[in-house]
Amino acid sequence: MNWNSQEFVWLDWAIIAVGIALIAWAVYRAVQKDKRLQQGANSEDYLFGKGEPWYIIGAAIFAANIGSEHLVGLAGTGAKDGVGMAHWEMQGWMILILGWLFVPFYQLLNNKLGKIITMPDFLKFRYTKRTGSWLSIITLIAYVLTKVSVTAFTGGIFFEFLLNIPFWYGAIGLIVITAVFTVFGGMKGVMTLSAIQTPILIIGSFLVLFLGLNLLGEGSIAEGWSQMMAACNAAHEGYGTTHMFHTDPADPMYPKFPGYVVFLGASIIGFWYWCTDQHIVQRVLGQTKGESNAAVMARARRGTIAAGYFKLLPIFMFLIPGMVAYALSLKAGSGIEMDITNSHDTDGAFAMMVKNILPAGVKGIVTIGFVCALVASLAAFFNSCATLFTEDFYKPMRKNKSESHYVFVGRLATVVVVLLGLAWMPIMMNMGNLYSYLQDIQSLIAPAMVAVFALGIFSKKITPKAGEWGLIGGFLIGMIRLFTNVVTESGTKVMEGAFWEYTSWFWQTNWLIFEVWLLVFIILMMVVVSCFTPAPSKEQVEAITFTSDYKKAIRESWNKWDVIASLGVVALCGAFYYYFW
Repeated sequence: MNWNSQEFVWLDWAIIAVGIALIAWAVYRAVQKDKRLQQGANSEDYLFGKGEPWYIIGAAIFAANIGSEHLVGLAGTGAKDGVGMAHWEMQGWMILILGWLFVPFYQLLNNKLGKIITMPDFLKFRYTKRTGSWLSIITLIAYVLTKVSVTAFTGGIFFEFLLNIPFWYGAIGLIVITAVFTVFGGMKGVMTLSAIQTPILIIGSFLVLFLGLNLLGEGSIAEGWSQMMAACNAAHEGYGTTHMFHTDPADPMYPKFPGYVVFLGASIIGFWYWCTDQHIVQRVLGQTKGESNAAVMARARRGTIAAGYFKLLPIFMFLIPGMVAYALSLKAGSGIEMDITNSHDTDGAFAMMVKNILPAGVKGIVTIGFVCALVASLAAFFNSCATLFTEDFYKPMRKNKSESHYVFVGRLATVVVVLLGLAWMPIMMNMGNLYSYLQDIQSLIAPAMVAVFALGIFSKKITPKAGEWGLIGGFLIGMIRLFTNVVTESGTKVMEGAFWEYTSWFWQTNWLIFEVWLLVFIILMMVVVSCFTPAPSKEQVEAITFTSDYKKAIRESWNKWDVIASLGVVALCGAFYYYFW
């Protein structure tokens, strides 16, 4: 048998089959054990999970973030644009804000309401019921536009390049398998799968990185790194793709990532995703009955610190292997062929690395980890959608139903999300480069979320109606911009007519600059509306006011090692920026 075969051999297929069977058995055992402990179905445990150890929380946050858009999109953007998109991944420091700042607020509101909250719960309590309902609507729309369909689409590409499975077979197969897994596994199944796949994913990706560098350097990893940097420095007409900031207007990447505004734009999206998105926050809200506030916050915070360290890895797991793939495509005999002007080629960068770099047998093991990552990520989205629909729409309308009934409704909501994701995919496929599309959509949704959550927590003077106006108004402006992006091909198409001429400032403005100005506009609008609408009630203000007892619980929830570990995350992020500045 040729151990260095650039194709899947019988050993790889056997390992994949056996590995998936063993993982399915392990997840089944974990779910059944959890059900026995619960003594019956419980909607809250199904949707949120119970209080998990901090390292499981960290792994779950990491796994929930890692999806096929990383396996395909991040590696693809690494091959095409180098570290230009690294701002969106080098955000371990942003996850610390969730743990240190937002977890205490969310836990305080948990106590106020007497239950584990969803993000719409927070807005309903701080602003108006309409605001919370709109957040649920916006989040569900965002999941369909940026999560379910994108993950399935990129999963199809990954399977196409790695296993030679036709695109639609891979995409639909992934959705079907994940839907079945989510329906029967719930949050416990997602948590278990996350714990299993995380070490495989990390080890496998670093094998791809080091073996790729070793091949590029002809036996020397250090030489391979030098060769990769040299190849990427010569790309893009000599301006290179090895720096985070593109400040020269002549740089081909400047129109897309203009100067230092890229950091601010990425941070706005990061703040929304890591601190206010149900998909992520849900990982830290579970708790065990009778557990103290300090214990809940300590476990959640340490979970986010662990996730902060995990979040440093995707750059080296996916983006830099994409850069290595580009350098190898210039090397004869590597088996990797790529045209960086063709997004389909660059999107297949990581799959080509797995197929051509890893030895027989290891290909199968690593593929198992990647399949688990795809399923865990997509299952987490499905589960969050089920949570939002059940907790924020169905339960208020249909009270006093059995717990098994609510679980069933959550499963039915999952099926609806699957169908909507499939329906959107053909439209999405005609909207240009996948990773650019993904960040574009997020840049239109994030400003309203950031303004409403940040002002709602940090200002007692922002009124309920101001929050409602900010969320709905900001979202509608973003959707108008999305419509113009579709019509004008993201502002590149020549449009004729008075309307398009007089509104060119709206649809031609760089996407990052537009995002920043949209955030400023929403904040100013909320401040102005607050001047003319009734102030928040005493109860609403008290919801974001810490009592002396609660401040004591917060102080008891951390120690010096938590601080030191958090500073380590910040230092490592800073070191990366320094090296690739």
